[in-house]
Amino acid sequence: MEILQNLQLGFSIALSPWTLMLAVAGCFIGTIVGALPGLGLSNGVAIMIPLTFSLSLDATSSLVLLTSIYYGAMYGGRISSILLNIPGDEPAMMTTLDGYPMAKAGRAADALVISGVASFVGALLATIGLAILAPALSRIAFEFGPSEYFALYLLAFCTLGGVASNNQAKAAFASCLGIGIAMVGLDPNSGTPRLTGGNLHLYDGVDFLVAIVGLFAVSEVFFFIESHGKSGTSNVKLGKVRVPWRDIFEVRWVMLRSSILGFICGVLPGAGASLGSFMIYVTEKGIAGEKGGFGTGVPKGVAAPEAGNNAAAGGALVPMLTLGVPGSGTTAVLLAVLVTLNITPGPMLFVEEKEVVWGLIASLLIANFVLLAMNVPMVKVFVKILEVPPAALMPAVTMISMVGIFSLTGSYFDLILVVAFGVLGYVLRKMDIPTVPVILGILLGRKMEKSLRDAMVLSDGSAWGLIYTRPSDPTNPSMIASGLLIAAVLGFVAPMFLRRILRKPQRVSD
Repeated sequence: MEILQNLQLGFSIALSPWTLMLAVAGCFIGTIVGALPGLGLSNGVAIMIPLTFSLSLDATSSLVLLTSIYYGAMYGGRISSILLNIPGDEPAMMTTLDGYPMAKAGRAADALVISGVASFVGALLATIGLAILAPALSRIAFEFGPSEYFALYLLAFCTLGGVASNNQAKAAFASCLGIGIAMVGLDPNSGTPRLTGGNLHLYDGVDFLVAIVGLFAVSEVFFFIESHGKSGTSNVKLGKVRVPWRDIFEVRWVMLRSSILGFICGVLPGAGASLGSFMIYVTEKGIAGEKGGFGTGVPKGVAAPEAGNNAAAGGALVPMLTLGVPGSGTTAVLLAVLVTLNITPGPMLFVEEKEVVWGLIASLLIANFVLLAMNVPMVKVFVKILEVPPAALMPAVTMISMVGIFSLTGSYFDLILVVAFGVLGYVLRKMDIPTVPVILGILLGRKMEKSLRDAMVLSDGSAWGLIYTRPSDPTNPSMIASGLLIAAVLGFVAPMFLRRILRKPQRVSD
């Protein structure tokens, strides 16, 4: 009953003309971002952050716009996967395995419609799961103290690389680099400058929005320059769009199973949509067996990864909103927006910011129906966008990034930092070092430091303060902190062994 009352509050906000318009605009922009190969989820959301602040949007409006872009990009990633055999983002990679063969067989429109419906089912069930699970999880978070939060932050850093990462050492290096950047500025306790090199501009630390735009958006421009603007073009004709009811009916249980498994993968820190999509495809392929024809262009092979990765996207919002720990790279970017808006994610968010949280959930429910309408009857519009030359797109990305950051800070020094982070992002990506842990380190580094310091103070400097609620009483260990620390160790070590077993299938080639 309480959930229904909260949803009623949320819909009273989401159905206002302004919020509704932002949700529709976010869905449209997000689908374009997802459809364009190489731009990626995190990049797309990061590019739009300065724009939301330039428009002076409040917390609810900013979150509705950015999460609608997030959901829209998840929908849009399948378009280039099916038509170009190039995934719009990493979670859509598994869709190429059966989507592109379907397109080559003259069923491109059917594949786009089936994947659009599967995305709708996955995202809708995940949003309902978010509405049910998030308040329950937030109540558990009331039990958290400094030691529990330190263990939780450590878990986030240890698992963010996950199975999807190629090298745990590189993910750990990126996390340490981010934490090191977070230490730049004045010490919060003593007021002593740290790692500033005497530069007054760095006394307030490094703004993570500057880092996000540089690492994601500007580095993408450098890659564009390096590739001389080459991009894929579609050789597949779309044909007449119709709804393949028979195929949709046949994949109904596949969509349901994939949505549930995808949501679970999304909730687990470090798993995310990419791993969820992969796990689901492998599971469904195993259920279908050799006669299932996975990899040859079957509707089940399109529906499973799309339902799964969209459900994982919704699941990743659960730990972000309830614990302040992002479940994926894109939710790490969204977390930065929340912090910038002076909103602290965690258990109190569902008490103190009910309008923001439930307005967001209601908007996502509405956005799913908007996205279904955009991605089935209007799919030809987004197919046309694939023909936009990158030479026109990338200058626009650069302009939005620079103007947005300058309008926020008014500092030329931050523009220099944006370019510096762009170079850093380019170098890291060339070395196959993930950039998301860097952002997470900048974002959570100071919070982790504060939790560690508080735990040390409460335990009179004893390291047992990270495990025991009262270090003087060794019979009273904190089960939550202990469990999280064990999970952190397992989360860092396990992918080294699982990666040998869970090998990703390769894309089909012409």
